[in-house]
Amino acid sequence: MGNPNGDENGGDGELPVHEVELGGFRIDATSVTNADFARFVDATEYKTEAEIFGYSAVFHLALAAEPDEVMGPASGTPWWAGVRGADWRHPGGSRSDLDGIEDHPVVHVSWNDAVAYCKWAGRRLPTEAEWEYASRGGLEGARYPWGDELIGDDGIHRCNIWQGEFPRKNTEEDGFLTTAPVRTFEPNGYGLWQTVGNVWEWCNDWFGPRYYKFSPAANPPGPSLGAARVIRGGSYLCHDSYCNRYRNAARSSNTPESSMGNAGFRTVAL
Repeated sequence: MGNPNGDENGGDGELPVHEVELGGFRIDATSVTNADFARFVDATEYKTEAEIFGYSAVFHLALAAEPDEVMGPASGTPWWAGVRGADWRHPGGSRSDLDGIEDHPVVHVSWNDAVAYCKWAGRRLPTEAEWEYASRGGLEGARYPWGDELIGDDGIHRCNIWQGEFPRKNTEEDGFLTTAPVRTFEPNGYGLWQTVGNVWEWCNDWFGPRYYKFSPAANPPGPSLGAARVIRGGSYLCHDSYCNRYRNAARSSNTPESSMGNAGFRTVAL
């Protein structure tokens, strides 16, 4: 685990590189889709935390809400706005829906929401170590699930990230402003689709920026406590001008009750 390439983010704890031994596990080939999550809600009448709180975070170019529903920009990240009525069914706000994006990853789900889905499905969230092993697809030390180069000699994009001038203009060279269907681009060597780009994925672990310095070598479970949970893989908003976390080794975190329009999850068999 860890980043051998020298392009890590200093505060994220991508170092030191260290060996980890994992037991066998089975992980979803894709992140959980809107259709998957709808079946869960239909069966359980579950309410996500965004629905209970009455708002969630939406990227400013994806807004589909009435003016009085937009609560204003987030401090320090003005491209995000709190939007009343934004939730998994309404990813851009009250004027949006899931028509035509049933096979896109579900978003506006918190870590707590993801755990609730897992309990219903008889699954669990991956540990951070499992996620990284799966994302690498058998390529030891590579930046991305397919290798070290972001764009191949053919000029074709291999993941859904931001192109253009962030956060004002996305040239959409990969074909998408926000989320893409979960089986877009090419799967990695283990048959997993879009572990990097598209949406951040929740992991089970608490986040600790210094955890790698003392984590156990076998099946590391993450810190025993913390304030935020690990998210992995980056999203459609990642861009080198401010965030290069669409890499196998990249780490970030958010509080377990937080939801936003660029985070989802995939699950692991019990």
